[in-house]
Amino acid sequence: MISSFNDLLRSAREQAQPQRLLFVFATAGLPDDATPEQRESFQAGQGGTLTPLMCVDKTPAELESFDTLCEESREFGQTWDLVFTAAISGSAGLEPTSAQAEAPLQRMVESIKSGGIAGFVAFDGAGQPVQIG
Repeated sequence: MISSFNDLLRSAREQAQPQRLLFVFATAGLPDDATPEQRESFQAGQGGTLTPLMCVDKTPAELESFDTLCEESREFGQTWDLVFTAAISGSAGLEPTSAQAEAPLQRMVESIKSGGIAGFVAFDGAGQPVQIG
């Protein structure tokens, strides 16, 4: 059970095979043609859309904490609401490379665009896990 970003890092570091973590930063919003009911629901913290803004892959060793990830994300000048995470495993003791992470990362972006977020762990801007749905 992942109850914090530190749990995610610890779990990734404890796996039998080296891991590469995938991160997709997204903003929450409403479409321009949202109904008044949809707007009210969104203001109450429900509904809306997710728009991926940027993505990155990192090894667990490259991240000390959630603050480290946030600091790096600020360098891109994008304001985000949620960061979705997933991991890919290496094999034979070798960690996956960034090149190997590219296709899974792009699939992750496309999944989020279409609302398919069930397989990811989401964190808010404070590093707290977010339950969506």
